[in-house]
Amino acid sequence: MLRLMTLCLARFAVLAAALSVSFLAPLPALAQGLGLPDPARIEAQVLQLRADVPGSVLALNPFRNDQEARAADGTTYRLTSVNPGVNSWFVLDITPASGAARSYHLENADPATALSLRGGDAPALVIDRDGMAADCAPWQGGELDAAAASDLPFAPVCDWALFLRNPVRGNRTTREAVSQFLRDNVVFGDSIVNMIKGAFFEDAFMVSSEGFEAEAEAEIDGVDILGSALLSSTPSMRPAMGFDLDGTDGGAMTAGAWYAVTDAPGVYASVMQPGMIAREVFDAPGANGLDGVENRADVYLVAFDMAQFDIGYELGTDHPALGWSPRPSGAGRHYQGPGPDGFDRPAPMVFNGMVSPEIYETVAATFTGGFKREHGAWRFGDYATFNWGNHYGFMTHGVLFSRLWPNLATLYVLEDGTVGMGSWPEDDSAILPRLVMARQNGVALIENGVPGDRVTSWGGGNWSGSAEANLRTLRGGACMRTVEGRQFLVYAYFSSATPSGMARTFQAYQCDYAMLLDMNSQELAYMALYIRDGGDLQTRHLVSGMAGADPDGAARFVEAPDNRDFFYLVRRD
Repeated sequence: MLRLMTLCLARFAVLAAALSVSFLAPLPALAQGLGLPDPARIEAQVLQLRADVPGSVLALNPFRNDQEARAADGTTYRLTSVNPGVNSWFVLDITPASGAARSYHLENADPATALSLRGGDAPALVIDRDGMAADCAPWQGGELDAAAASDLPFAPVCDWALFLRNPVRGNRTTREAVSQFLRDNVVFGDSIVNMIKGAFFEDAFMVSSEGFEAEAEAEIDGVDILGSALLSSTPSMRPAMGFDLDGTDGGAMTAGAWYAVTDAPGVYASVMQPGMIAREVFDAPGANGLDGVENRADVYLVAFDMAQFDIGYELGTDHPALGWSPRPSGAGRHYQGPGPDGFDRPAPMVFNGMVSPEIYETVAATFTGGFKREHGAWRFGDYATFNWGNHYGFMTHGVLFSRLWPNLATLYVLEDGTVGMGSWPEDDSAILPRLVMARQNGVALIENGVPGDRVTSWGGGNWSGSAEANLRTLRGGACMRTVEGRQFLVYAYFSSATPSGMARTFQAYQCDYAMLLDMNSQELAYMALYIRDGGDLQTRHLVSGMAGADPDGAARFVEAPDNRDFFYLVRRD
């Protein structure tokens, strides 16, 4: 992702200049490799995207382009760049003169490298690095077949210039596997899971460290630029946080203050309880009152200075899925295919639930992405009745897999590395050509510094919780805050909270915009930092219980594929 955002800016500058005003503006040709199609083709492909039911993954991506070549033996080769501006994901189709076609999902290891298909009697991929081109025909000599037959999620081909993405089974914990089994195989399975959540998991992870008093509280300076949260009470707390912090007094933290994480430059941590929030925060309307349990439930926050990091997003092997959520009905469904966009499988592309080997050495943190598809749409309220239930959209590597719907809370990244969080615009024609990744998850918790307009509506905000609409549970969320021109991404873990408690907390931390991510268990609100000791990768979980989601001690998302989608942060050079 670091290279994706920093090395292909020239390619994106051409794309953005051509398309920022209109999809149909005249398009200059990209210098090398498989570039943008002509304006007429883009116009036709935009119409496919804007159709009621696009019908396929490729139909969702209007900038796709392809090249085709036929070998002397009659075999046809087609190379498709799904988004030439991003220059990351390609599909290679090989069709023998007699026999079945086969598709391969290729990932460009370095998006600054141009990739194209050379024709003639012996077609080959052309890999151009800094004007030095080399041919590669991985279908010869068995290289491509061997890569496809391997157990590797990323199998290198063409001397590591490309990775073949292979389908693998993502890790899941026992509780997650049981929940999915019930939903897939038992009549009324979703109701059973909701009942289990309501009976056994409400407040199951609630932690309260209030009341600790240091004998002689040392003066602890927070991180100057972040300052402190707006709290009326700032006692010393001793949270069960899995990070080592600089400047604490034997592990004691002043509520609402920020502390630098040891051996993790640009990363800061804070702790508080909603009952400590200053009364002035509650003067802004738009949130419900907080009960006694929520008031004393610990909230752990981690801030990333985005001047030091790039952020990426990957899809899990299984989630979020592409089919229908069972929630919308009636006018919320079009009944013209197995999913709201007309399909329920990513083919010919592959989701493999972990970061690329290219960024293994620089990945600094991960946290889970958001709701599964089955929960990521509206059952109640107005949003259930239009846009096919407003299923949460997502994009990765510049490839759109589920449409981005207006007014939904969206964390996204543009071609120049800009990180944004906000309600998706009604007209996205200016931003879509510049988009690298995006993940939608419900509606705003905080917008323009105050609670969003649906925070108090259980059905209208699709906040989920138990089947009885009890909204207090373990939750994860994120916000963006800009201080003195510097941007911070804040991840927050709420041991037991309602949407109103989340909103008031993010408001107290002076966030510009905030959104829900996932909820109900530590595996679904997972967050980890990675510290390198020599050549070894050491995982530091925000909460120790999150370690249970790591398969056999391997770092989830980094060293093992996972069934859930996730965000990751990469340290800049």
